[in-house]
Amino acid sequence: MSSPAVTDIAAGDPSRTTLMDGFRVLGVAIRREPWIFTVSTLGSILFGALTVADAWVLGWSTDHVVLPAFEDGHIRGGLLLTVLGLFVGVAILRAVGIVARRLGAGVMQYRMQAAYRREVTAQYLALPMSWHQQHPTGQLLSNANADVEAAWAPIAPLPMAVGTIAMMVIAIVQMLLVDLKIAAVGLMVFPLVTLATLTYQYFSSPLFTRIQALRAELSEVAHESFDGAMVVKTLGREAEETERFAAKANQLRDLGIRVGRIRAAFDPLLEAIPSLGVLGVLGVGVYQIRHGHADAGDVVTIAYLLTIVAFPIRSIGWLLGEFPRSVVGFRRVHRVLDEPVEVTYGTAALGHTALGARLEVDDLDFAYVPGQELLHELSFVVEPGRTVAVVGETASGKSTLTTLLTRLVDPDAGRVLVDGTDLRDLAPGELAGQVALVPQTAFLFDDTVRGNVALGEDVPDEEVWEALRTAQADGFVAALPHGLDSRLGERGTTLSGGQRQRLSLARALVRRPRLLILDDATSAVDPEVEARILAAIRADRSGDAVAASTMVLIAYRKATIGLADEVLFLADGRIADRGPHDALLERNPDYARLVNAYEAAPEGAVGGQRHE
Repeated sequence: MSSPAVTDIAAGDPSRTTLMDGFRVLGVAIRREPWIFTVSTLGSILFGALTVADAWVLGWSTDHVVLPAFEDGHIRGGLLLTVLGLFVGVAILRAVGIVARRLGAGVMQYRMQAAYRREVTAQYLALPMSWHQQHPTGQLLSNANADVEAAWAPIAPLPMAVGTIAMMVIAIVQMLLVDLKIAAVGLMVFPLVTLATLTYQYFSSPLFTRIQALRAELSEVAHESFDGAMVVKTLGREAEETERFAAKANQLRDLGIRVGRIRAAFDPLLEAIPSLGVLGVLGVGVYQIRHGHADAGDVVTIAYLLTIVAFPIRSIGWLLGEFPRSVVGFRRVHRVLDEPVEVTYGTAALGHTALGARLEVDDLDFAYVPGQELLHELSFVVEPGRTVAVVGETASGKSTLTTLLTRLVDPDAGRVLVDGTDLRDLAPGELAGQVALVPQTAFLFDDTVRGNVALGEDVPDEEVWEALRTAQADGFVAALPHGLDSRLGERGTTLSGGQRQRLSLARALVRRPRLLILDDATSAVDPEVEARILAAIRADRSGDAVAASTMVLIAYRKATIGLADEVLFLADGRIADRGPHDALLERNPDYARLVNAYEAAPEGAVGGQRHE
């Protein structure tokens, strides 16, 4: 859960400036990585202190070596070696500080990015399907990548900026001790730098907000085009998709150029202001020397110290210059992290047994849009080892029912119980361990056949092959170049739709689920292969009926429906009729018309994949 400070930043309180929120974002990083920040900051302070020491060495050398050499005509060897030793020692220690500063900053930045990417991904997995259906994939990718990078971009210059602040303080104190009047002239640069920074943030913050949003929109367009490559190519939409992408890319380019113009004015200004301060110091210093109010070494020391101060000013400017993008990215990421996870869990467990599960649906109501119920007062029971087929017209709620049975969404009213336990009372992971869903659209990972079937479980190859045989996938898998070790490509693009469905079915079967839900899982398989798959499932279930998996089938073909002990006929979100398939064919003309229509339709015209 986010802290109040984090919540305040994410909320974007208009009473606070980008500068304030930027420092608060950095505070989050410092609290999470205090030791790394401390080490890198100490390294930066060491670098700053030794850089200031260079000025002292230079001033001391001017007064005690250089000017006496001009007066005496020779340089004493001991003094020369002392000066050389001082400069070398300072350089070595300063190098140590640079290493500690840069290494710490890099480690801290990448650790924060990695931590936030893990948190965002974990949140994506915790949020319900209803949330994912309302957020485009491109936006989610942008949140986990571009927005996270933007949020922690200021960490890179942070230790340097903090260390150089120490260097700046030391330098300013030394300047004031050397000559108060000349130092006062040099310190006039600070109000000018502050004004320049605030002006930059005022003009750049709105642009960075739009840029991060456009990055997400660009990712969204690209993802849609790539994911729908078949549609794009078969309908000849390449030019239109290219133009759609180009429009967003051009908007992003134009905004980036506008930010670049602002930055192009800001950075030289940061460089120029300290230089103007040095000119002022030299002008006043020369006047003071001519009137005997200052020594040449003092003026050289202050001028050099002011050039040293110029570096902290620039580093702080780099840090503050990242604040607008950082705050925008942080807010976008926390819109995801602060999203309430509506799915709650209990502590109940299901019995780990070979017996099929008892499924009970009790007075179930569900609607995607309030007031437009898709399922209403749905009630039925599937006894252990029994099979129920759910049949209905398109948009009757069949696929939605499968998401409720696997608790991808929760019902608006009523309950779904497995072995008498409400799904909402089960402990996390308990349902997934005993219930398997084979959805309409088979999804395969860019992994091997073994990896896609086992999905990280320690499953012996013999059991993998057994599941493949039951799903009628063993033949084409054996013909692949490397068998179980063959990689399938992204989404299994190297396979046909029917082959992908059979691997998806094998993935479910290898887990020996107590409740198996098939959502039109063989729609892309030809009838002959489907018949063999159903026969194999029957063979696996031909033993003790009570020991067999309980099955719920979303079915269209008669061969699939015939596997069921009972058929539920859905109409208008309710169970219009129920009973054995043959009995429903005889007594219910609507059911008979629907089933016979699917059977008579050309292959794929009606019985293809459907989304409800």
